[in-house]
Amino acid sequence: MVQIPKTSAPTSPAPHSVPTSADVARLAGVSRATVSYVLNNTSAVRISEPTRRRVHQAAKELGYVPHAAARSLRAGHSRMVLMPAPDVPVGPLYSQFFNELQWALSRLDYTVVQYGSVGLQGDEAARAWAELRPVAVLVPGSGLGTEGVAVLKRSGARAVVTLGPDRVEGAHALIMDHHEVGRSAGAHLRARGYRRVGVVVPEDPGLEIFSKPRFEGVRQALSGTDASVTEVSLAYDEEAASQLAARWRSLGLDAVFAYNDEYAMLLMRALQDEGIGIPGDTAVIGADDLMLGRLLRPRLSTVHIDLPSGRELAELVDRAVREPGAPPEAHEVLGATVVHRESS
Repeated sequence: MVQIPKTSAPTSPAPHSVPTSADVARLAGVSRATVSYVLNNTSAVRISEPTRRRVHQAAKELGYVPHAAARSLRAGHSRMVLMPAPDVPVGPLYSQFFNELQWALSRLDYTVVQYGSVGLQGDEAARAWAELRPVAVLVPGSGLGTEGVAVLKRSGARAVVTLGPDRVEGAHALIMDHHEVGRSAGAHLRARGYRRVGVVVPEDPGLEIFSKPRFEGVRQALSGTDASVTEVSLAYDEEAASQLAARWRSLGLDAVFAYNDEYAMLLMRALQDEGIGIPGDTAVIGADDLMLGRLLRPRLSTVHIDLPSGRELAELVDRAVREPGAPPEAHEVLGATVVHRESS
C-alpha cells in the first residue's frame, strides 16, 4: 500500500482571512517579536538589513497591515494627529502648507486624519474630535476655547496646537496676525502716492478671520495721513465683479487692496473689461503671491506671505507629544513682504 506523504502546513493564511503578524513571521522565518520590531520601526533593537527586507517582503506578499489600535495599546497612546477641516475657504497657499505638514508628520511616523465637523463649532467640535482619541490636534482658525482644550487633553491628546490670531490657554499657538498683510499693502500704496484707497472685503461667509484684520491693517498704515480708506464689498463671482466695475468710477478710488490674489484677478479683469486702466486709473495689489498673478498683464503686485514650514510645525507637534508636561509654546509665524509689479 502506497502512503501519500502529508503536506506541510501552508505558510500563508486561508483565503479571505485577515493576515496576522504570526503569518508574516512564518513566511519570513523570524519571530513575531522581530516582525513587530521591523514594522514598528523600533530603534532600540538592532535588526539586520536582510532580515528587515525579508519581513517587509513577507508583509507585502500577504497584504499584512499593522493594527493601529494594538499599536496604540503598546505605546500608551495613538499616533493619530487630527486636523479638523477648516471651516473657511482656504486658497492654494494654505493648501500647500497643509500638504507639506501632512508629509512632514508622516515622516515622523504619525498618521494624519482630516476630520470634517460640519455644523459643529468650538468646544462642541472638540468633544467630537476627542471621541477619536488623537495624540495631537491641530486646530485651524478660531473658536476653540479653554474648555475644548481641557476636553481634548482629558481624552488623551498630548498636544493641542492652534493656528490662528489668538492664543488659547493650555494650547500651543502658531499666531497668524493678518493685520501685517494689510499694513504692508497700505504702506506700499501710500509710498507709491495713492491717496484714495479701496479695500475689498469678501462677502463669502467665514473669511472674516482674515479679511477684517487685513482691512484694519490698511487703516493702520494710512492713519494720520491725507489718504482715505473705503471698504468695498465683493462676492467671489464674475457677475458681482462686473457690477462693481460698472460703478467703479463713482467710487473715486485710485488704488485698491483686493484682499488676496484671487479676488484681485477677478476684480482686475472686470475693471479692464469696463475700460478702466491698471494702474493708470486704478492701482491693484493682492496677497499670497500666486503664480497666476505673474502671468497677468499687467503683472499683479502682491503681498508675499511667509508661513511656517510644515517640517517646523511637525517638529513642534512631535516635541509636544514627547513632553506633554512642558509649558505651551507660542510663535508668531506669519510674515508679509510686498512684491511690487506693474499693477501698482
